Amino acid sequence: MILNPVDIVEHIDKEDFQKKYFKPHKPLLLKDFAKQWGAYEKWNLDYIREKAGEQVVPIYDNKPADANKSSDTPATKMKMKDYIDTIKSKPSDLRIFFYIITDKLPELLKDFSYPDLGMKFFKRLPTLFFGGSEAHVLMHYDVDLGDFFHVHFGGKKRILLFDQKQNELLYKVPLSVHTIEEIDYDNPDYKKYPALKYATGTEILMEHGDALFIPGAFWHYNRYLEPGFSLSIRALPNRPSKFLSMLYHVFIMRYTDKLMRKIFKAKWVKYKEEWAYRKSSKALAKLEKK
Repeated sequence: MILNPVDIVEHIDKEDFQKKYFKPHKPLLLKDFAKQWGAYEKWNLDYIREKAGEQVVPIYDNKPADANKSSDTPATKMKMKDYIDTIKSKPSDLRIFFYIITDKLPELLKDFSYPDLGMKFFKRLPTLFFGGSEAHVLMHYDVDLGDFFHVHFGGKKRILLFDQKQNELLYKVPLSVHTIEEIDYDNPDYKKYPALKYATGTEILMEHGDALFIPGAFWHYNRYLEPGFSLSIRALPNRPSKFLSMLYHVFIMRYTDKLMRKIFKAKWVKYKEEWAYRKSSKALAKLEKK
């Protein structure tokens, strides 16, 4: 993979952000962005444990989804306090996905504010994502295609970003928003997946308080290097073409895939991955002829 550094700033005004990053769909890292929030000093794993320790939460791990179950079925469930104790005490691949603050812990809403950068944020769904020091999230893009800010708290985190032009080089699985699950983006197997060598993206290392602007429909691979969690605040697509594409992704593509997975189970998953590999091989052959 060809990984370029992300642009980094400490401050940016609305005009520059819109002109240089939002409209061109270009990622941006804002260092120590959360210092302006109460969350910067308050939010850590111990604080979340104190506030939500008795809540039972769904837990995911690094294993590929079971083909005989829904792709969003958790690996297990446990109390938040037990989960946090686990990831703090030892290396762990356990993570919590899409913890909605508004529903689960609304008192956190007073600890942050939405940045005035010309984005129309969807304030119903500020969400937290947690991970242990060995947790990662498979390469994917968000099904709602929304632009969002990802603000990190706790230990370090590595993120890889790619735009939609890299689809076939990343081995995108048809009728889905993810790539072949077996691929290890920390140690890519270029012999087995040679097209990955040509995928061009951006590498980001996040620390406590950093905020990353991720443009809508960008592929992202998240790898926790130390225990921590991140807040995502998002804006829904505002252009008609993108909004229609979002409706297709959410209501047609996703449910078609769910239905086929329910009927054909592992056969459907295998068929799609073979389809993805063929498409990527064709893209690679064209690229190498140039």
